[in-house]
This record gives sequence, C-alpha cells and structure tokens, in this order.
Amino acid sequence: MNWETLRPEIRWAVEAAQDKKARNVTVLDLSNLAAFSQYFLLCSGTSSPQLEAITDAIEERLRQHGVRPQHREGRPGAEWLLLDYGRLVVHIFSERARLYYDLERLWRAAPRADIPSPDDVPPHSSSRGGPFSSPSAPDSGTTQP
Repeated sequence: MNWETLRPEIRWAVEAAQDKKARNVTVLDLSNLAAFSQYFLLCSGTSSPQLEAITDAIEERLRQHGVRPQHREGRPGAEWLLLDYGRLVVHIFSERARLYYDLERLWRAAPRADIPSPDDVPPHSSSRGGPFSSPSAPDSGTTQP
C-alpha cells in the first residue's frame, strides 16, 4: 500500500494535518489486527493551540467531503485529541504524550507508513508517503524497541 492507494479520507486527513505543520505523521493499518477500526492516523504538535488547529483542520477537510466524526475526545488544552471516524481513528498528540502512550509500539505488528513532511519530499517525487511496511520485514525501514 502506498500514498496513492490509501483511502481518500486518510489522504485528506494527512493533508489537513500537514497544512497545520503536524509532525511525525504516521498511518497504521489495523485491518488485520483490530475489529474496532481499520486505520490509525497519528501525528504530533508542539503546543495546545497547534493540536487544536490540527484537529479542527482535519475535521473541516473531511466535513467538506461529507465525512463526519462519530466521536471526538479531548478538551482544549489536552495533550491527546482523538477523532473517531469508524474505519479511521485520528490521534493528535503533544510530543510528550505521544512518547508516553507510544501507540506505534503497542500496535507494532501493524503495517505502517511514516508520511514525510511536504518539506522533506524531493521536488521530483510525486509521492508523499512510502509503501506500508511490515515491522517484521528486514527492509521495512522502521525501528522497533
């Protein structure tokens, strides 16, 4: 799976998060691991206002396409905000909360894609994200604790 084959709502959410300068954007494919959701989108921000801006931008972008969250968790000033779209659950963390909860480690069996920042993509590249990789694959490019 790669950027072009990701579900549209995931691409829209990633783009909205990146528009607000979200850091460390990662998609986890839980489709073979969990019954409650198919994908997690994880990203980080550096301040409470930025976390709220990322959350609002994702909600707005998906709403423009007729996609509304089933549930939203987190209050202003929280270090972890969550948007539950059913198949997709978006987690917006402070950097400290992301390190503490470490969902990437908890769901380490899930194929994952670390989406590069638009600033990190070479000008000649047409893809934002590489293929999903299995953490158990030797060439996956991911590090495990």
